[in-house]
Amino acid sequence: MIMREPAWRVFASEFNASTLEFKGEGEKDPAYVITPLGAMINRLFIVGILTDVQNLGSEQEPYWRATVSDGTDRFFIYAGRYSPEASNILSEIEPPSFVAVIGKSRTFVSDEGRFYISVRAENILTVDEHIKDNWLLETIRATLRRIDATEEAMQMEVPTIESLVNLGYPAVLAEGVVRAMEHYEEPDVNRFRGTVLEALEQLLPDRGFDLPAPRDMPISPDEIEDEDLDDGEQEEVILSLIDELDSDKKGAPLAELIKEATSRGINEDELEEISNSLLDKGLIYEPTIGRMKRI
Repeated sequence: MIMREPAWRVFASEFNASTLEFKGEGEKDPAYVITPLGAMINRLFIVGILTDVQNLGSEQEPYWRATVSDGTDRFFIYAGRYSPEASNILSEIEPPSFVAVIGKSRTFVSDEGRFYISVRAENILTVDEHIKDNWLLETIRATLRRIDATEEAMQMEVPTIESLVNLGYPAVLAEGVVRAMEHYEEPDVNRFRGTVLEALEQLLPDRGFDLPAPRDMPISPDEIEDEDLDDGEQEEVILSLIDELDSDKKGAPLAELIKEATSRGINEDELEEISNSLLDKGLIYEPTIGRMKRI
C-alpha cells in the first residue's frame, strides 16, 4: 500500500527560498521540494489570505491561479481540470478571504535555469481568523524545530541522518536536513528566525491597530526629501495614501498612488518595492489591474 505523504506546515518565505527538488529512482516514487531548513515537501497545508484569483484558461476549461499570503510572503496556487473541487471553489470565492489549502508542491526550471515553485491545490476551504492563528502557531513551532535540527547539523563535521535521529529528530526531517546541507551548504537560519518573528507579530493582541504617526514626521515634500523614512514609515505612508485615494471603495488607482507617493519623496521604483512587501504581508491586494486596496 502506498502511504500518503504528510502535509507540511511551512511559511511562504521558507517555501519560496527552495531551489532543490529530489525524486527517488522508482517510477512511482514521489518528488519532493527540499527547503533550506530540510522540510521534504510533497504535500503542504497552508492558511492565509487569498488576495488574488485569475483564470488563465478559458470559460470551457478554466485554469485558476491564486495568491495566498501568510504574512511572510505569498504562495502561488494553481487549480485546473485535475483539481475539480479546488477549481470550483476558486471560481466562486471573492478575495480577500481567509482560506486553508491542501496541495502538492510543483517546480519548473526555465531555459535560463531559474527555479520556480508553486502549489497545485487539492482542496480549498474558507476559514476564519481563529483557524489562521492556530496555523501560524503550529507553523512557528515546526519552523523552530527545523531551525534547531539545522543548527545541530551545522555543528557536525559530517552530518548524517543517523546522528540527527539519535538526537531525537524524525527520520524524514533528518534526511531533509542532510540533503539541504549538501545543497544549500550553510543555510541562513537567522533569516528564518526573522520569519518566525514576523509570524509572532501577527499573533500579538494589538495586531490590526493603526500605528501612530512617527513623532516629528516631515509634512512637506521638501522636508521628506531631507529626511529618509525607514521601511516601516514608508509602508505606513503608502497605506494611508491607499485609504485616502480609495474614495469609490474600488481600490486606489495606481496612477494617482504613484503621483501622490512621488510628492512625498517615494519614487516609482520604491513604491513598487513597498507595494510588493505589503502584498506579501497580506495587508493590501489588487481587486482589479491598476488598483490597490487595503485589507
